[in-house]
Amino acid sequence: MHSFLSPMPRVVAHRGDSEFYPENTLPAFLSAVELGVDVIETDVHLTKDGRIVIWHDPTLERNTDGNGRIEDHTYDELMKYDAGYTFTKDGKTYPFRGKGIRLMLLDEALKACPESRFNIDLKSKDDKIVDEYISVIRGNHAENRICTASFHLQNLKKLRRLAPDFLTSLSTLEVAPIVLRKKLHILPSSIGNTPIFQIPTAMYGIKLIDERFVKEMHKRGAVIMVWTINDENEMKRLFNLGVDTIMTDNPRLLIKTADELGIRRK
Repeated sequence: MHSFLSPMPRVVAHRGDSEFYPENTLPAFLSAVELGVDVIETDVHLTKDGRIVIWHDPTLERNTDGNGRIEDHTYDELMKYDAGYTFTKDGKTYPFRGKGIRLMLLDEALKACPESRFNIDLKSKDDKIVDEYISVIRGNHAENRICTASFHLQNLKKLRRLAPDFLTSLSTLEVAPIVLRKKLHILPSSIGNTPIFQIPTAMYGIKLIDERFVKEMHKRGAVIMVWTINDENEMKRLFNLGVDTIMTDNPRLLIKTADELGIRRK
């Protein structure tokens, strides 16, 4: 079993400690580490000059004082922008503006958090991201502490071919037929080697997570990770259903909930 899954991660900090720090930045990651989360969830893009940079959106506007697409910028160009510029808790004050917070490379994050597990979403559609991603992960000897996700199935397929030792989750295109077969009661006894579901509780009006789904998938050796849950009662409900892992913007609350339920092994 990959060390990413042992001990089973219960608390995943969505984009780091994003409730109190600018998402997907070094302060957010370091705070998540200090809190003792099990996994940091993050996202990566390929810059114009072929480097792997951490960021969620395809563009800069929502979280920085810059504009335009991430992939149309070189890394040096991205370094000019303030990644703490728009963060606010009250809509009036901007405590991280002008504090020198910048976008960072995946390589920097892995080095800054050498003991942390990461769930990494490949956002770029360009499959060149896969080659550079493998290089960065191997260069940091981080193969066993990462799980890779992507909405771009072709990138996951390429990654699985070139780096079969990397743990990957199922893409949306892979989850959909499994859910359909389950609803039609024609689910096969095996759905692959340690299939990892990273899914919301419902999608397109279809309920995904219920007791039977969890039971049937666990029978087949699956790991069920649910995003993005910020309500304490919903956290408890999902854990009580048997969900393995929850991703949240409020890791403090999720740590408290998991610890109260006694399901978290440190």
